[in-house]
Amino acid sequence: MTASVVRALADVARDAAHLAAPGGSCRACGATGAETLADRPDGTVVRHGSAVAKAHAPDTDRAAHEVRVALAAHPALTGILLPPLPNGAFTGSPGPGALLSGSRLPSDDSRPVTTWPYGVPVDPADPDAAPWEEAAVLLARLHRVEPAQLSGKGTGAAPLPPMRGPAKAAAAVARMEAAAPDHPAAPDVLRAWERLPAWARGESPSPRRDAVCHGDLHLGQLVRHPAPDGPWLLIDVDDMGLGDPAWDLARPAAWFATGLLAPEIWQRFLGAYTTADGGAVASDGDPWPQLDVPARALTVQTAALALAKSAEAGRQPDEVERAVLDACTRIGTL
Repeated sequence: MTASVVRALADVARDAAHLAAPGGSCRACGATGAETLADRPDGTVVRHGSAVAKAHAPDTDRAAHEVRVALAAHPALTGILLPPLPNGAFTGSPGPGALLSGSRLPSDDSRPVTTWPYGVPVDPADPDAAPWEEAAVLLARLHRVEPAQLSGKGTGAAPLPPMRGPAKAAAAVARMEAAAPDHPAAPDVLRAWERLPAWARGESPSPRRDAVCHGDLHLGQLVRHPAPDGPWLLIDVDDMGLGDPAWDLARPAAWFATGLLAPEIWQRFLGAYTTADGGAVASDGDPWPQLDVPARALTVQTAALALAKSAEAGRQPDEVERAVLDACTRIGTL
């Protein structure tokens, strides 16, 4: 990402932090200043003190994204999702959930920008402290929310868009085909992809569209807010919408199936979800009839991204990436 984009986001985050700070005081000024938290093609995130500014993906559907950001501020999702900061000072449209225009970015960059409170992320250096149970309970609570509470007659809100999980999987496969079409593992990934039903490839509507789903659940999507030790909350609503709630369990399920997640951790996660009355799987019995297709789709997505990223970096897949690629080979030969 260009330095001008990071500088522009730093300015947005600074202004948001100053608006939120009591009396306009800001401990970050003159101390740490701006900090780039993420810089990827699908989003750049810059922090200033108590606020972060995010420039979203270039191909963001702005109308659907406005609905998603507004949902994060909905009272029915309080304590589940991190709410956005009010952006009225930048847009002229007061109230939480308003999207900033791209005007704060360089003139050739029209991506939407949003501002959020800063929350403390999961510490990757302390895997034993990973909040698997907390993540499962948050998902169960999200899946229990009635969509009618969030949109429809009498709410004044726009209809919820579809959950974007299958579309992201399709984008990962397309990226692999562009970046690593001749890699020896690519045919196995494509074979596993082609054996998925059309809905899991984003080619037709999901047969189940009755639940509010996060769409891209992993441990990087949780933060503690208020920082540093507030409750865990879900972040990143870019893929949220109506769909099959099993998709939100699919990444840890795929990790478990490929041997990347210890069985005891998977059981803790699944047990916490069912105890909290999550509706993606039955409270007892075998969960795999519901999880099989989403877990296979997430395995393919992860493998496709592994090939794409390793090819773009000019390296061979690492040990973890090879484990996922091996899983795709097994899926393709079933």
